[in-house]
Amino acid sequence: MAFDGIITFAIARELSERLTLGKIEKIYQPGSEELVFQIHTREGNVRLFMSVGSQSARVCLTDNKYRNPEQPPTFCMLLRKHIQGGRITRVEQYESERIIEMDIEALNELGFTVCKRLIIEIMGKHSNIILIDIESGRIIDSIKRISIDVNRYRQLLPGVQYKYPPAQDRIPFKSITQDTDIPRDAKSILQTVGGISPAVARELEENPSQSLPEITASVSSGTARPRIYRDDTAPREFHVFDLTEYECLEKVYFDSVSECVEHFFYNRDCSNMVRQKSVPLTKSVQSSLDKALLKRKKLGEDLLRAEDSDKYRLYGELITANIHLIKPGARSAEVISYYDGQPVTIPLDEKLSAAKNAQRYFKKYSKAKTAIHEKQAQLEENEANIEYLESVLHSLSCVDKEEDIDAIREELVEAGFLRFRKVSGRKKKSKPHPATYTLSDGTTVYVGRNNIENDYLTLKLASKQDVWLHTKDIPGSHVIVRMEDGRNVSDLPAEIIYEAASIAAYHSKAQSSSNVPVDYVPVRYVKKPAGAKPGMVIFTHNRTVYVDPAIPGAKDK
Repeated sequence: MAFDGIITFAIARELSERLTLGKIEKIYQPGSEELVFQIHTREGNVRLFMSVGSQSARVCLTDNKYRNPEQPPTFCMLLRKHIQGGRITRVEQYESERIIEMDIEALNELGFTVCKRLIIEIMGKHSNIILIDIESGRIIDSIKRISIDVNRYRQLLPGVQYKYPPAQDRIPFKSITQDTDIPRDAKSILQTVGGISPAVARELEENPSQSLPEITASVSSGTARPRIYRDDTAPREFHVFDLTEYECLEKVYFDSVSECVEHFFYNRDCSNMVRQKSVPLTKSVQSSLDKALLKRKKLGEDLLRAEDSDKYRLYGELITANIHLIKPGARSAEVISYYDGQPVTIPLDEKLSAAKNAQRYFKKYSKAKTAIHEKQAQLEENEANIEYLESVLHSLSCVDKEEDIDAIREELVEAGFLRFRKVSGRKKKSKPHPATYTLSDGTTVYVGRNNIENDYLTLKLASKQDVWLHTKDIPGSHVIVRMEDGRNVSDLPAEIIYEAASIAAYHSKAQSSSNVPVDYVPVRYVKKPAGAKPGMVIFTHNRTVYVDPAIPGAKDK
């Protein structure tokens, strides 16, 4: 993660341009390590976001909305008392360090103007936000209090004289000129130059054409272009200049450093949060699936035993036909089968008469036949549950938003796989928002992200002439191709069907496979059986194509 001195320099420059003479109108603290300032500037209202989380420390302008707790934490109330309503007079980086200073003029209780300084230290797990009185240099308070038990050199407590973090024996990157002699290997660069990250040191080693003075000059002049390197799942790295080691990833440029920083952390944190939040639900669904698979095995064994019940009927018939030959108290009877003329040995209960033994075998046969019918019904229901749970697991593996997880949880509650959890307040049901794509000829395609959306797409949104697609016997999303102007499936060119089928394969469990079978059929032939689980349908008149999962010629709207 590249929030080094160079990024701090770029952020400080941007904040100085945007916030100087701005008035702090609101302050709130969404989390224990986060602050949001709403500031009125010459260009309008802006939000400044600060975080001192060990994995997400940053300061930047943001368009994202954060919650304002009804009960503000103590540090938030202190900031409101001292600097809310104040005017920002200076924003500057401290030397080449990951420290930003914000000077604020505000009125005290007596109506006199006082000067306070908010210091944001962006240093991983040691990150902090400290409010000091400029005149005395003493700490008013900090978002994380550091006592002498934690740090003997530097305490961050109310009333203590503020000290900057201890200086390191390195050359500040701002002081580097073209004539400065610095080593060329990454390890030595890190030991010699202060304020740069390992990624920058590696770039300077691998790409001799890059120079720190040029990078610093581009940041100072505002010509540096912030960029993020990302893969399919989340952002991986960001900076204000090219990092060769990440060139294999997708590169996205931004107009401002704040946009770049906030996009990186917000999307990365959301991805991590979604993954963490989906783990318990995934475990619960997997546990239900394991139970269903075990039940399938036991039902299969029970059916095999039940299907071997014809011998009980035969025993009962042979005992009845030879009842006069069977002696009371016998443990078995040797009789000839009148079906094939072969001898048959029939076990008997010596305590029962021959007639009672015959009745016992007829009863066993009757119970076994009833069991076959019941077990088959249970097996069919269990197979439907397995198919449904596999589709839910696929949906959980694809979620990228918290709302999607909540929707899947609601779906599992409705399907009876999770218990209903009573929550305070009445939660409004979210409206389905399926993913939307546009094919190369302009045709619109909708993709369900969970089984509730699948039902919504197929049973409500789609019209009868629209085309429905789904991977053949593989868990995946329902895909609807919108047919406008009275067209039907026969009017679709083959390449459009293949494009839509590729999207269906991409949004399925077979996403990493090739030559995936995809069924397609007009929506009028797709039905939902009574009592079926969400997303479960039956269809006829289907055709099948084989495609590689992709989104060919399609772009997300």
